[in-house]
Amino acid sequence: MIDETDQIVQPNWNAYATDTFKEYTGIDSGEQLEIIRRWVLDGTTMMTPTEAKTAVGDLSADEEQARLHFRIANHLRHAGDDDGAARNFDRAAALAPHDWTIRRAMMPLRGGDPFGDEFFKLAAEYQEAGRPFHGVAARSRK
Repeated sequence: MIDETDQIVQPNWNAYATDTFKEYTGIDSGEQLEIIRRWVLDGTTMMTPTEAKTAVGDLSADEEQARLHFRIANHLRHAGDDDGAARNFDRAAALAPHDWTIRRAMMPLRGGDPFGDEFFKLAAEYQEAGRPFHGVAARSRK
């Protein structure tokens, strides 16, 4: 979340607007939405601005490259270059195998089912890797 002065007041965190994935993630959407409401209504944040600036480290060089390959793949896909898109999707996945955003986002772009067998295989890999997340973990204000 970024305030009106362009200051980061809350870094990326794994919050959801609904409880669709609560059983899987253990994250209560109501608590996360309340965090946003408190910020909007009275300026209360989960951490200080100084903490927010340093709470999430930079992407690694491989993660940056993976996100670039993902963007290139999507561009090539839209341009009709399916082979070029496939090569770049594969490279993105190889560079950042546990980047949930890249791996899950490419499923429907490659004709996969984002809630099918491929998703559950990815979820198992992610779980086995300790649920790595580039951001801060959702937490309760309680």
